[in-house]
Amino acid sequence: MGLSMEPAENRVNMKTITNEQARQFILLKQGLIGTYRFIGKDGAYEYVRQAGCIQYDPVDVCGKNAELTLQSRVKGFKKSMLQDLLYKDRKLVDYADKELSIWPTEDWPYFSSYRDRSHELGETFEGLDELKEQAIYYIEEHGPVSSDTLPIEGEIFWHSSMHWSGNWHKKSQAARSVLEQLYTDGELVIHHKKGSRKYYDLAKRHIPETILNADNPCKNEDDFIAWRVLRRIGAVGLLWDKNSTALLGININAEKRKGILDRLITEGEIVPVIVEGFKPLFHYRVEDEELMKQVLQGDADLKPRMSFIAPLDPLMWDKALIKALWDFQYSWEIYTPAVKRKYGYYTLPILYGDKFVGRIEAIPDRKEEILRVKGLWWEDGIRQTKKLSAALERTLKNFAKFNDCILGE
Repeated sequence: MGLSMEPAENRVNMKTITNEQARQFILLKQGLIGTYRFIGKDGAYEYVRQAGCIQYDPVDVCGKNAELTLQSRVKGFKKSMLQDLLYKDRKLVDYADKELSIWPTEDWPYFSSYRDRSHELGETFEGLDELKEQAIYYIEEHGPVSSDTLPIEGEIFWHSSMHWSGNWHKKSQAARSVLEQLYTDGELVIHHKKGSRKYYDLAKRHIPETILNADNPCKNEDDFIAWRVLRRIGAVGLLWDKNSTALLGININAEKRKGILDRLITEGEIVPVIVEGFKPLFHYRVEDEELMKQVLQGDADLKPRMSFIAPLDPLMWDKALIKALWDFQYSWEIYTPAVKRKYGYYTLPILYGDKFVGRIEAIPDRKEEILRVKGLWWEDGIRQTKKLSAALERTLKNFAKFNDCILGE
C-alpha cells in the first residue's frame, strides 16, 4: 500500500507549506490553473475519475451543475460529451454518493453495501417484491420506461414504521416508487433523461458482467469509509482534519475521521502537511507528491486562467475551507428569497489565476440564443486591468459557446 508513516499527531518531520502554496496545490490538482490537463471527452472522464464523483443537480439555468463542473476545467467540453459518457459509452453512472452524483462505472463494486441496504429496506414493505417482478418483466419485454410509461397503477402509502400498512403518512405514485427502489437496489440504471424525467433500463444490459457481479473490494464498512474518505481528499486536493462538508454522505464523526486518517497515513495512502496559520492538519494523496514538490520548488505551471465555477463544484464542497484559504465567502442563493439575495439567483464564482476575483450571473436567452450578463460583482481590491477584461471577455465567449449561444452586447 506504500510507505508507512507515523500517525497524524507526530508533527516533527512534517513539511510546512504557506497559505499560497496550499491554494496553488489545490488548483493544480483540480486542473484549474496552468495549461489545461483535461481535454475533450477523454479529459472529462479522467477528471471524474480523479474526483471520484461530481454532484448532479437538475436545475439548468446556464448548464446543469455537473456540466458546469466539467466546462471550467475541460478544454473544449460540450454537454453532449457527458451525455455520451453516461448513456452511450457507459463509462459513468448516475447514483448516490455525495448526494445525487455521477461517478465511474468501474466503481460499481464498491457500492454493493448501498445496494444491500436498499434490498433489506425493500423487504420490509409487503407486496413490493411482486411489484418489482412486474416492473422487471415489463422492462425485459418492452425496454426502457419512465414512471409515466410503466403500467403499474395506484399509489404507495408510506408509514413511519416503514411498512405498507397501518396509518398512512405519505403517498407517492406506485410506478415511480418501484422504479426508484429497483434503481437503488442496482437492478436498474438510468437509460437516459428527457429534461428532468428519468428513463430506466436493466443494469445487466449496460454494465459489463465483470463489473456488475464483481466482489466488493471492501471487506467491511470501515474499509468502505476509508476508501470514500481517500476519494474525497483526492477530489478536493488538500483537505483538513475538521468536520467538513466535503465528507457529506459518509457516516463519520470526529473520532472516526481521525482514526481513518491515521489509518490512511499508516498505509501510505495520504500525506499529512502543516499549513501555516492553521491548527488542523491537512492531507493530500501520496500519488500527488510530485505535484507538491513542484509547488514547493517553484516549478509548477501557474499560468493564470479564468473559470466560472459551479455552485456544487468539488472545489466548493467545503466553503469553510474556501473562506479560510482564499478569504472568499460564497453562498449559493438559488433557494434564497429574491429580496434577501445579496447577488443573484444562479451566481457563479469567478476564479482567475490562484484567486477568486468576483462572481457572475450569466444567463442564456435560449430563444434568442444570446448569453446575457445579468450581474457582475468584483471582489474588493481587484484592479480592473486590460488583462483582466480580456480574460473575462474570452471566458464569456467560451461560456456562451458552451450554452449554444453568442455573447450579447
